[in-house]
Amino acid sequence: MAQFRAERSAIGAQPIVVLTDAQRQRRVRIACRGAALLGFEVPRAGTPFDLAWGYRDAAEIVARDGSHFAIMAPFPGRIGDARYEFDGHAYDLAPGVTGPREVRHGFVRDADFDVEQLVADAGAARLTLATQAIRPRAGYPFAIDLAVEFMLDPAGLTLAAHMHNVGEHAAPCYFGWHAYFRAGPGLSNDWTLEIPAYTTVRTDDKLIVLPGVAAYAPLDSTPELDFRAPRRVGAQVLDNAYTHLVADADGRIRTRLADPASGFGFTVWQERGVMHAFTGDTLGAGARSAIALEPMECLANAFTRPDCADAIRLAPDALRTFRCGIELPQD
Repeated sequence: MAQFRAERSAIGAQPIVVLTDAQRQRRVRIACRGAALLGFEVPRAGTPFDLAWGYRDAAEIVARDGSHFAIMAPFPGRIGDARYEFDGHAYDLAPGVTGPREVRHGFVRDADFDVEQLVADAGAARLTLATQAIRPRAGYPFAIDLAVEFMLDPAGLTLAAHMHNVGEHAAPCYFGWHAYFRAGPGLSNDWTLEIPAYTTVRTDDKLIVLPGVAAYAPLDSTPELDFRAPRRVGAQVLDNAYTHLVADADGRIRTRLADPASGFGFTVWQERGVMHAFTGDTLGAGARSAIALEPMECLANAFTRPDCADAIRLAPDALRTFRCGIELPQD
């Protein structure tokens, strides 16, 4: 039997793809709807353990409650009042709406992605899912082709998001991954978390990032949110972005989650941007049974922020890639 395999499958009426590393007993399941990671099974204390808190059945894939492992593009998080300006033009993502005007997490959570590549060889199993769902609409007159590549190899799972501006004008566009993880069978209170950041981000009562420099709070002045050294999550409620991240010598920024009781742990890495941590206290059933560790290319509400303008600008015919992933302990 080949070490790596890449196969089509289904959960009910929902098509999925399964990537397998037989030698290391690792299995990844990904839904074509929304390109959402459903599970990442690895050995833990000699038995299979799913470190990903994904959707369990076809109904959950369609309902997408909680945005588990949502691919967030062309923007992650919230855009305040659904309005922004770009290149001197004002845009409204919720025209005519007089009640709550919140928009969040982009346009592809409900998209049915096409399988563009599905291969396995001696070194890895690879899947590329693609969509043209990001097309002109109210408040977003731009066109982005999005391809999301998953690679399972001996180091773990890598996600590479490729954003290609196929329109005639520059577009605001950036990427985030609404990933939920588990380090053990209990609650996140008992796990240790390490985030290599110097600052956290302040928001208003609607969770919109504060304007300008008021958004940034040094962790030296907010010790309750400081996870620069690994420590237990405990009862701390988190729904906070972390910025000014520190990369290791190889250029990767590593956030670490571990279960001290078993010694099991892993790393969520990204090559740049922001890490958002969310303990899920508002999710109802399953609250704090996982923790969201969300690699994001830039701050939420970046469409409205002059300090993010260069990071989110995608020129016509330009292609930008954002990489992140999950590193597992090596045998």
